[in-house]
Amino acid sequence: MKTYRLPISASVRLLAAVITLAMMTSCHSGGGGCLAGTNCFSFVHLEGTLSGLVGSDLELANESEHSTGFGGSAANGTQVVFGAALFNTAYNLTIQRQPTSPAQTCIITNGSGTAGNTNVTNIALSCTTNPPRFAYVANRGSNNISAYTVDPATGALAAIAGSPFAAGNLPVAIAVDQAGHLAYVVNQMDATLSAFSIDRNSGVLTEVGGSPFATGPSPTSVAIDPSGSFVYVANGGAGSVSAYAITAASGSLTAITGSPYAAGDSPSSVVVDAVGAYVYVTNKADGTFSGFAIDLGTGSLMVAPGSPFSTGEGPQAVVTDPLGEFVYVANGAANTLSSFAGVGSGNIIEIAGSPDPTGSTPYAVAMDPLGRFIYVANQGSNNISGFQLRAGGVLDTVATSPFTTGIGPSSVAVDNTGKFAYVVNTGSGTVSVYVIDAASGALSPIGGPPFVTGTQPSAIAISD
Repeated sequence: MKTYRLPISASVRLLAAVITLAMMTSCHSGGGGCLAGTNCFSFVHLEGTLSGLVGSDLELANESEHSTGFGGSAANGTQVVFGAALFNTAYNLTIQRQPTSPAQTCIITNGSGTAGNTNVTNIALSCTTNPPRFAYVANRGSNNISAYTVDPATGALAAIAGSPFAAGNLPVAIAVDQAGHLAYVVNQMDATLSAFSIDRNSGVLTEVGGSPFATGPSPTSVAIDPSGSFVYVANGGAGSVSAYAITAASGSLTAITGSPYAAGDSPSSVVVDAVGAYVYVTNKADGTFSGFAIDLGTGSLMVAPGSPFSTGEGPQAVVTDPLGEFVYVANGAANTLSSFAGVGSGNIIEIAGSPDPTGSTPYAVAMDPLGRFIYVANQGSNNISGFQLRAGGVLDTVATSPFTTGIGPSSVAVDNTGKFAYVVNTGSGTVSVYVIDAASGALSPIGGPPFVTGTQPSAIAISD
């Protein structure tokens, strides 16, 4: 069986599927073209239409015993080559891995049959984005996690039975894996990481065996790679990043050999890019951010060329775009948002026109899953700054920005569909929910009062 991965193509932003397939033979095209002197089998292409794909890392498998691959790319709605099969052999295209960033569900139609001596052209692959199901808020004042179901039509929250769920001492950050099965919570005073399994029907959290797991001193942030294989924690008191491998069956963690890895002074935020290639850490006391390349097999980290990179004063939070091409850093002491290009090339440079002004004390930053808008939570001015992404990663301020929040906004998240934004208000003990205008990026509060959390909520994660 041959397995193929379909990431998003950078050349056709969020509207292309790149099908990377390993060639079994030296064939050049469907119908059996060969290089002279090679052992080549006659094959046909398995073709069809692609619709709705905006996520990354979709994997298809061709279960034909004798199959070959064909590489190519095409935009949604056009004819796409999904694979190949030998003349007069059975083929069966199946989905091995559903897309992430955002999480989607794809369906194959006419994916199996017997190949003749002409290309198969009637296969269809259609994808839809999964609506949000649950929201989780880390409450550092009450040492627990508030859990909610999400209304996919309105974005409204409703408390889950049994909520809140106990965490460690001073939970300040939370992350949920792309599959929506696991949640990890940073307990700053304990220097631990609590792990929870998520009931996919109810949203109830159950602590994983062996939890909590030790981190470095004063952990501040947690991130999970898109494959759901690795967890990374920024240790604010040690100037380091701890790395863990996730046990798939249980969600328990094992420290990766070589962990922790040295970062800068007082790391405040950690993020894994959407393609799972790099980890970025803001170093609050240095005025820098560190970059690390991820070993995809082991999860270990290697310092990226040129790292660390200079930012504004007091970098507090970091986010990358869905293609992993750009990095954006909220500078808490400078009241700015810095933009960087050249990610992964070893030549990271600040984008012309950066930094952009924000409100007072920008504390958190989030991007919508389609890479259209960035939102910055300004803790000192009780509002959200909105920006629209342009070509080359350049930012334009959303016309009606900033948007009013509760007191002390400390975390912001956008749901998988890109329809709703959620803001945690530490001073108010609430979550504010906004509808995102798909054209302008403007935020409009949904009807009704903000949703009550525990004491001093500090972070939020949305699960599909």
